[in-house]
Amino acid sequence: MDIEEQKRQAAAKALEWVRPGMRLGLGTGSTARHFVALLGERVAQGLEVVGVPTSEATRAQAEALGVPLTSLEETPELDLTVDGADEIGPDLSLIKGGGGALLREKIVAAASARMLVIADEGKWVPALGRFPLPIEVVPFGLAATRRAIEAAAVASGCPGQALLRHDNGGHAFVTDGGHWILDAMLQRIPDPRGLAGRLSSIPGVVEHGLFIDLAHAAILAGPAGVRVVERPPSNVPKD
Repeated sequence: MDIEEQKRQAAAKALEWVRPGMRLGLGTGSTARHFVALLGERVAQGLEVVGVPTSEATRAQAEALGVPLTSLEETPELDLTVDGADEIGPDLSLIKGGGGALLREKIVAAASARMLVIADEGKWVPALGRFPLPIEVVPFGLAATRRAIEAAAVASGCPGQALLRHDNGGHAFVTDGGHWILDAMLQRIPDPRGLAGRLSSIPGVVEHGLFIDLAHAAILAGPAGVRVVERPPSNVPKD
């Protein structure tokens, strides 16, 4: 079973969480794309749901499949978000943003009663950090913002360079929100929560790809099959 088939199996398992009438956050990326495709098949069979896409790419896919869409302005509270991740830690902390949609993904996840992460087993890691951490920034003052980000990484025990992401044409990658992305090469993040707080306090940082206390469960597919990992109860914020 290749990686794409593993991703599709994780997406198929996630459909078991979907109920008629749900308001869904629709993630971005290669695994989330499988979920949207399978959801489109269910909608064609009569399932009634409404979705909020986390990127223009997901919007285009959902519209092409006939999945009804809304916005957070019209529907500010969602029942479930299904999205992928670049890395998943044992406490279900995540690194997201490899596809460049981290800002909208985090807004949608935070507006949802539950977030379900779908991925192949290769995304499960003992500690976050080998995947470069995406940090969305405003273009103005880039050098100063980059310097502050690298200082925050040092203070968090994971020094590394923050590199500007480029598109295929060699230009600065531009997010759907019109921002740029710095990818921090940190290798291992010993304190994701502490780093998240430091990054959020930097002027010029719009959002970062550390998703803390947002994922409630992860569906992981591998050669041995599909497994579901729930977030430890002690880490679930009280209402």
